[in-house]
Amino acid sequence: MTTVQRPTAAFVGAAWLAMLIGAVAYLAGLYNATMALNEKGYYLTVLLYGLFGAISLQKSVRDRLEGTPVTSMYFGLCWIATLSALVLLAVGLFNATLAPSEKGFYAMAYTLSLFAAVAVQKNVRDVAAGGSDKPLGETV
Repeated sequence: MTTVQRPTAAFVGAAWLAMLIGAVAYLAGLYNATMALNEKGYYLTVLLYGLFGAISLQKSVRDRLEGTPVTSMYFGLCWIATLSALVLLAVGLFNATLAPSEKGFYAMAYTLSLFAAVAVQKNVRDVAAGGSDKPLGETV
């Protein structure tokens, strides 16, 4: 049996802040973009799909490491969802009529959001496994 160390309040806060910064920057870019509404919907859907896929994949990997049964089919679907979201963003940006700096902005905000969402999910799970809703470093 492995023991799980609860994350510090600073790490929990940093993960949430990174996810919010990435998602808000991405969404602000979409809001201010001069693209058609259907294109904005595409990029919004790709963000939501990517966040869901990344969180599901992290949870599935963690479940398997902890001995919680995860079917191979679900595990494979998590990988497919995460990778297809990344491919959809890459193809969309490659074919978009945006400046290279805008393409880079969307790619970086998207990557930051997905990475931070995985960290947030890990922190939520570690705090729950620690038996307390408060991360280390917080006072009562």
